Amino acid sequence: MAPYVEHPVPGALHEAVSCGWMQEVPSGGHVQRVLPDGCLDLIWRDGVLEMAGPDTGPRLVPLAAGGIAGLRMRPGAARLLLGEVPAAELRDRRVELGELWGPRARPVLERLAATARAAEASDLLVHLARTRLPEYRHDAAVAEAVRLLGAPGPPSVAALSEHLGLSPRHLRRRFTAAVGYGPSTLVSVLRFQRARSLDAARLTELAATAGYADQAHLSRQVRRLSGLTAAELLSSRTRAGSAARRS
Repeated sequence: MAPYVEHPVPGALHEAVSCGWMQEVPSGGHVQRVLPDGCLDLIWRDGVLEMAGPDTGPRLVPLAAGGIAGLRMRPGAARLLLGEVPAAELRDRRVELGELWGPRARPVLERLAATARAAEASDLLVHLARTRLPEYRHDAAVAEAVRLLGAPGPPSVAALSEHLGLSPRHLRRRFTAAVGYGPSTLVSVLRFQRARSLDAARLTELAATAGYADQAHLSRQVRRLSGLTAAELLSSRTRAGSAARRS
């Protein structure tokens, strides 16, 4: 297993950034199962800086030995690093920052090229995010929608639209551009992550607590989002092997 640790970011970044993280991959490398979590990550590894878009299914990622650093954006807040590029354009994709930013990426890429240490790279990523704050426009409506959709009993799009004072069509368009996919997909992903975080003795109990209709619903969604059975995913051995969610 590749040791992984999350760390807090400065207060000014809290609206947009969930956390920073680092991972040390041991000699011999490691194949990591990456699971959907509704987030976009800025990732530095193997000398490359890239944005990892929101996943809709599992990925097996071979990691070479060495350090990795990342910033995890909150769902709907990727505009801090993407600017006007819709998050949906990165769905299930990894795009180098230079491709997104063009010449504006050169200063940070040059500084990262001079380091091989994950801790130093992590500091540079935080600094990069802070330099983007003056241009960032927090979308309070999308943030509220994400919060409500993360509840065990999420509202329908119609109810959410009425609550936010937006038409369903406008909400879907705005939400998809900010999050990377629509409300129903995010509900599935957040419910899946909630199930992963819960400690339940039986799958029927887990399904009810996490907000699934029944155990069959849980099993179908876990298989679709992880490629594993619910029992495999939720076993202590699998949770330990999948502790680092992104790379």
